[in-house]
Amino acid sequence: MTPYIYDSLDNALIAELRKDGRASISALASSLNVSRGTVQNRLDRLVSSGAILGFTIRVHEHIETEAVRAIMMVEVIGKSTSQVIKTMRGIPELTKLHTTNGAWDLVAEIQAANLSEFDGVLRQVREIDGILNSETSILLSST
Repeated sequence: MTPYIYDSLDNALIAELRKDGRASISALASSLNVSRGTVQNRLDRLVSSGAILGFTIRVHEHIETEAVRAIMMVEVIGKSTSQVIKTMRGIPELTKLHTTNGAWDLVAEIQAANLSEFDGVLRQVREIDGILNSETSILLSST
């Protein structure tokens, strides 16, 4: 199977979907100046190739008044990064996980429904074998 090579139209389609993941095929076609069939084919290919992992909604922060969002930096012992990543991916409140360089090995984005759930996530991460140290900062506001 030949890997799918992404082009400027694919990037433009992804950008439009980031603005409005519920946009209709017709609206996307109009904004990209291509046919509906082209948009549908590209969208199908982006999903089947794994470029688009799924569709979701973003809720205005005023709706989720109790939600706690944070960034956690994680230091991993030795060569256990792969095992730590695998375990961390099983925690649904960790919305994104990034490898990085520097003092920290991983950066995790956390979204919990409330402080109690947030505390549970921190406890769960700290108990993972292979994690040496972590530092977490709660996000207070976004601009």
